[in-house]
Amino acid sequence: MAFHGEVALVTGGASGMGRMSSIRLAKLGAKVFAVDMDEQGLASLSAEYPSITTQKCDVSNYEQVKELVERTRKDLGDIDRLTHAAAIMPGGTVDSMPVETFVRQMRINYEGTLYLVKTVMPDMLARDRGDIISFGSIAGEVPLPELSGYCATKAATNSFMNQVILEHKTSNVRFLLVNPPPVNTPLLDPERTGQKGFTPKQKANALKSGVLVEPGFILDEIEKGLEKGKNIIFPGRFAKIAVGLYRFSPTLFSKLMPNA
Repeated sequence: MAFHGEVALVTGGASGMGRMSSIRLAKLGAKVFAVDMDEQGLASLSAEYPSITTQKCDVSNYEQVKELVERTRKDLGDIDRLTHAAAIMPGGTVDSMPVETFVRQMRINYEGTLYLVKTVMPDMLARDRGDIISFGSIAGEVPLPELSGYCATKAATNSFMNQVILEHKTSNVRFLLVNPPPVNTPLLDPERTGQKGFTPKQKANALKSGVLVEPGFILDEIEKGLEKGKNIIFPGRFAKIAVGLYRFSPTLFSKLMPNA
Protein backbone atom coordinates (compact mmCIF):
# COMPACT_ATOMS: atom_id res chain seq x y z
CA MET A 1 0.00 0.00 0.00
CA ALA A 2 1.19 3.50 -0.81
CA PHE A 3 0.42 4.95 2.62
CA HIS A 4 3.61 5.87 4.44
CA GLY A 5 2.20 7.85 7.35
CA GLU A 6 0.49 7.15 10.66
CA VAL A 7 -2.79 9.12 10.79
CA ALA A 8 -5.61 9.04 8.25
CA LEU A 9 -8.87 10.99 8.14
CA VAL A 10 -11.60 9.34 6.07
CA THR A 11 -14.98 10.87 5.20
CA GLY A 12 -17.92 8.75 4.14
CA GLY A 13 -16.50 6.12 6.47
CA ALA A 14 -19.78 4.39 7.35
CA SER A 15 -20.18 2.58 4.03
CA GLY A 16 -18.78 1.97 0.57
CA MET A 17 -15.27 3.02 -0.34
CA GLY A 18 -14.90 5.19 2.75
CA ARG A 19 -15.56 2.24 5.04
CA MET A 20 -13.35 -0.11 3.04
CA SER A 21 -10.54 2.46 2.98
CA SER A 22 -10.79 2.94 6.76
CA ILE A 23 -10.55 -0.81 7.34
CA ARG A 24 -7.60 -1.26 5.00
CA LEU A 25 -5.68 1.54 6.68
CA ALA A 26 -6.50 0.25 10.17
CA LYS A 27 -5.28 -3.22 9.25
CA LEU A 28 -1.96 -1.65 8.26
CA GLY A 29 -1.67 -0.19 11.74
CA ALA A 30 -2.69 3.36 10.87
CA LYS A 31 -4.60 5.51 13.33
CA VAL A 32 -7.85 6.15 11.48
CA PHE A 33 -10.52 8.76 12.14
CA ALA A 34 -13.65 7.88 10.12
CA VAL A 35 -16.60 10.25 9.84
CA ASP A 36 -20.05 10.16 8.29
CA MET A 37 -23.62 11.26 8.94
CA ASP A 38 -24.69 7.63 9.31
CA GLU A 39 -24.28 7.04 13.03
CA GLN A 40 -25.46 3.43 12.82
CA GLY A 41 -22.90 2.63 10.15
CA LEU A 42 -20.16 4.30 12.18
CA ALA A 43 -21.18 2.37 15.28
CA SER A 44 -20.89 -0.95 13.45
CA LEU A 45 -17.49 0.08 12.07
CA SER A 46 -16.06 0.99 15.47
CA ALA A 47 -17.58 -2.16 17.02
CA GLU A 48 -15.83 -4.32 14.45
CA TYR A 49 -12.60 -2.32 14.52
CA PRO A 50 -12.14 -0.67 17.94
CA SER A 51 -8.91 0.99 16.77
CA ILE A 52 -10.89 3.20 14.35
CA THR A 53 -12.09 6.45 15.89
CA THR A 54 -15.49 7.53 14.59
CA GLN A 55 -17.58 10.68 14.78
CA LYS A 56 -20.66 12.08 13.11
CA CYS A 57 -19.77 15.04 10.92
CA ASP A 58 -21.63 17.04 8.30
CA VAL A 59 -18.96 17.88 5.72
CA SER A 60 -21.14 20.68 4.33
CA ASN A 61 -20.76 22.51 7.64
CA TYR A 62 -17.45 24.39 7.66
CA GLU A 63 -17.39 24.79 11.45
CA GLN A 64 -17.90 21.05 11.96
CA VAL A 65 -15.12 20.30 9.51
CA LYS A 66 -12.70 22.62 11.29
CA GLU A 67 -13.61 21.07 14.65
CA LEU A 68 -13.15 17.59 13.18
CA VAL A 69 -9.68 18.33 11.83
CA GLU A 70 -8.67 19.96 15.12
CA ARG A 71 -9.88 16.95 17.10
CA THR A 72 -8.10 14.50 14.78
CA ARG A 73 -4.81 16.31 15.26
CA LYS A 74 -5.32 16.58 19.01
CA ASP A 75 -6.33 12.94 19.55
CA LEU A 76 -4.29 11.13 16.89
CA GLY A 77 -1.62 13.50 15.60
CA ASP A 78 -0.81 15.26 12.33
CA ILE A 79 -2.96 14.04 9.45
CA ASP A 80 -0.89 12.12 6.90
CA ARG A 81 -3.75 11.16 4.59
CA LEU A 82 -7.15 12.61 3.81
CA THR A 83 -9.49 10.30 1.90
CA HIS A 84 -12.56 12.34 1.09
CA ALA A 85 -15.27 9.94 -0.08
CA ALA A 86 -18.42 11.52 1.41
CA ALA A 87 -21.08 12.25 -1.22
CA ILE A 88 -24.77 11.86 -2.03
CA MET A 89 -26.31 10.98 -5.39
CA PRO A 90 -30.06 11.51 -5.60
CA GLY A 91 -31.17 10.97 -9.18
CA GLY A 92 -33.33 13.11 -11.41
CA THR A 93 -33.45 15.23 -14.54
CA VAL A 94 -33.02 19.00 -14.55
CA ASP A 95 -36.78 19.32 -15.03
CA SER A 96 -37.78 16.92 -12.27
CA MET A 97 -35.28 17.66 -9.53
CA PRO A 98 -36.20 20.36 -6.98
CA VAL A 99 -33.82 23.28 -6.63
CA GLU A 100 -33.30 22.35 -2.97
CA THR A 101 -31.95 18.93 -4.00
CA PHE A 102 -29.48 20.51 -6.41
CA VAL A 103 -28.29 22.86 -3.68
CA ARG A 104 -28.01 20.10 -1.04
CA GLN A 105 -25.91 17.96 -3.37
CA MET A 106 -23.64 20.87 -4.20
CA ARG A 107 -23.15 21.70 -0.55
CA ILE A 108 -22.22 18.15 0.42
CA ASN A 109 -20.32 17.00 -2.66
CA TYR A 110 -18.50 20.16 -3.70
CA GLU A 111 -18.46 22.41 -0.64
CA GLY A 112 -17.51 19.42 1.49
CA THR A 113 -14.47 18.90 -0.73
CA LEU A 114 -13.58 22.58 -0.50
CA TYR A 115 -13.85 22.64 3.30
CA LEU A 116 -11.84 19.45 3.86
CA VAL A 117 -9.05 20.35 1.46
CA LYS A 118 -8.76 23.95 2.68
CA THR A 119 -8.65 22.80 6.30
CA VAL A 120 -6.27 19.85 5.97
CA MET A 121 -3.95 21.08 3.22
CA PRO A 122 -2.11 23.98 4.93
CA ASP A 123 -0.50 21.76 7.56
CA MET A 124 0.50 19.18 4.95
CA LEU A 125 2.06 21.88 2.81
CA ALA A 126 3.95 23.21 5.82
CA ARG A 127 5.32 19.72 6.50
CA ASP A 128 5.74 19.09 2.75
CA ARG A 129 4.23 15.62 2.95
CA GLY A 130 0.91 13.85 3.06
CA ASP A 131 -1.80 12.48 0.77
CA ILE A 132 -5.03 14.20 -0.25
CA ILE A 133 -7.35 11.84 -2.12
CA SER A 134 -10.57 13.30 -3.46
CA PHE A 135 -13.31 11.37 -5.21
CA GLY A 136 -14.48 13.11 -8.35
CA SER A 137 -16.27 11.06 -11.00
CA ILE A 138 -16.61 10.54 -14.71
CA ALA A 139 -19.96 12.23 -14.00
CA GLY A 140 -17.94 15.43 -13.71
CA GLU A 141 -16.59 14.92 -17.22
CA VAL A 142 -19.60 13.55 -19.16
CA PRO A 143 -23.39 13.94 -18.85
CA LEU A 144 -25.15 10.85 -17.50
CA PRO A 145 -28.86 10.03 -17.58
CA GLU A 146 -30.88 10.98 -14.48
CA LEU A 147 -27.84 12.42 -12.69
CA SER A 148 -28.17 16.13 -13.45
CA GLY A 149 -27.38 17.36 -9.96
CA TYR A 150 -24.64 14.84 -9.27
CA CYS A 151 -22.90 15.61 -12.57
CA ALA A 152 -22.87 19.31 -11.72
CA THR A 153 -21.35 18.70 -8.29
CA LYS A 154 -18.64 16.43 -9.64
CA ALA A 155 -17.79 18.86 -12.43
CA ALA A 156 -17.21 21.47 -9.73
CA THR A 157 -15.19 19.02 -7.64
CA ASN A 158 -13.06 17.93 -10.58
CA SER A 159 -12.37 21.53 -11.61
CA PHE A 160 -11.44 22.54 -8.06
CA MET A 161 -9.08 19.60 -7.59
CA ASN A 162 -7.47 20.19 -10.99
CA GLN A 163 -6.71 23.72 -9.82
CA VAL A 164 -5.30 22.47 -6.49
CA ILE A 165 -3.07 20.03 -8.35
CA LEU A 166 -1.83 22.70 -10.76
CA GLU A 167 -1.05 25.21 -8.01
CA HIS A 168 0.93 22.71 -5.92
CA LYS A 169 2.78 20.72 -8.58
CA THR A 170 6.16 21.39 -6.93
CA SER A 171 5.00 20.20 -3.51
CA ASN A 172 5.79 16.77 -2.10
CA VAL A 173 2.18 16.49 -0.91
CA ARG A 174 0.53 13.86 -3.08
CA PHE A 175 -2.78 15.01 -4.52
CA LEU A 176 -4.97 12.48 -6.31
CA LEU A 177 -8.28 13.12 -8.06
CA VAL A 178 -10.12 9.83 -8.59
CA ASN A 179 -12.65 9.75 -11.43
CA PRO A 180 -14.28 6.33 -11.31
CA PRO A 181 -17.17 4.92 -13.30
CA PRO A 182 -20.24 3.72 -11.35
CA VAL A 183 -19.04 1.71 -8.33
CA ASN A 184 -20.91 -1.13 -6.65
CA THR A 185 -21.51 0.64 -3.32
CA PRO A 186 -24.59 1.74 -1.32
CA LEU A 187 -24.38 5.10 -3.13
CA LEU A 188 -26.17 3.35 -6.01
CA ASP A 189 -28.99 1.97 -3.86
CA PRO A 190 -32.37 2.93 -5.38
CA GLU A 191 -33.55 4.19 -1.99
CA ARG A 192 -30.72 6.74 -2.02
CA THR A 193 -30.78 7.74 -5.67
CA GLY A 194 -34.52 7.65 -6.36
CA GLN A 195 -33.77 5.68 -9.52
CA LYS A 196 -34.87 2.20 -10.54
CA GLY A 197 -31.44 0.69 -10.06
CA PHE A 198 -29.87 -2.47 -11.46
CA THR A 199 -31.67 -5.79 -11.59
CA PRO A 200 -29.44 -8.70 -10.48
CA LYS A 201 -28.89 -9.66 -14.12
CA GLN A 202 -28.13 -6.09 -15.16
CA LYS A 203 -25.66 -5.73 -12.30
CA ALA A 204 -23.89 -8.94 -13.27
CA ASN A 205 -23.63 -7.79 -16.89
CA ALA A 206 -22.47 -4.32 -15.85
CA LEU A 207 -19.73 -5.78 -13.65
CA LYS A 208 -18.65 -8.15 -16.42
CA SER A 209 -18.46 -5.37 -19.01
CA GLY A 210 -16.68 -2.93 -16.70
CA VAL A 211 -19.50 -0.37 -16.71
CA LEU A 212 -19.83 -1.09 -12.99
CA VAL A 213 -16.76 -1.86 -10.86
CA GLU A 214 -16.16 -3.12 -7.34
CA PRO A 215 -14.87 -0.72 -4.67
CA GLY A 216 -11.82 -2.85 -3.95
CA PHE A 217 -10.64 -2.34 -7.52
CA ILE A 218 -10.89 1.44 -7.15
CA LEU A 219 -8.92 1.41 -3.89
CA ASP A 220 -6.22 -0.74 -5.49
CA GLU A 221 -5.99 1.71 -8.39
CA ILE A 222 -5.65 4.61 -5.94
CA GLU A 223 -2.61 3.06 -4.31
CA LYS A 224 -1.06 2.28 -7.70
CA GLY A 225 -1.71 5.83 -8.86
CA LEU A 226 -0.07 7.34 -5.79
CA GLU A 227 2.99 5.11 -6.14
CA LYS A 228 3.34 6.10 -9.80
CA GLY A 229 3.11 9.79 -8.97
CA LYS A 230 -0.18 10.35 -10.77
CA ASN A 231 -2.47 13.23 -9.90
CA ILE A 232 -5.59 12.11 -11.79
CA ILE A 233 -6.84 8.60 -12.52
CA PHE A 234 -9.79 7.18 -14.46
CA PRO A 235 -9.96 3.61 -13.10
CA GLY A 236 -11.32 0.95 -15.45
CA ARG A 237 -11.78 0.76 -19.18
CA PHE A 238 -15.33 2.16 -19.19
CA ALA A 239 -14.23 5.38 -17.47
CA LYS A 240 -11.48 5.95 -20.01
CA ILE A 241 -13.68 5.06 -23.00
CA ALA A 242 -16.62 7.21 -21.87
CA VAL A 243 -14.52 10.30 -21.18
CA GLY A 244 -12.45 9.86 -24.33
CA LEU A 245 -15.51 9.40 -26.51
CA TYR A 246 -17.25 12.45 -25.09
CA ARG A 247 -14.18 14.62 -25.61
CA PHE A 248 -13.71 13.29 -29.14
CA SER A 249 -17.35 13.40 -30.23
CA PRO A 250 -20.08 14.67 -27.89
CA THR A 251 -22.63 14.02 -30.65
CA LEU A 252 -21.71 10.35 -30.94
CA PHE A 253 -21.68 10.04 -27.15
CA SER A 254 -25.18 11.50 -27.01
CA LYS A 255 -26.43 9.02 -29.62
CA LEU A 256 -25.08 6.11 -27.61
CA MET A 257 -26.62 7.56 -24.43
CA PRO A 258 -29.85 9.09 -25.73
CA ASN A 259 -30.92 10.38 -22.34
CA ALA A 260 -27.61 12.14 -21.66
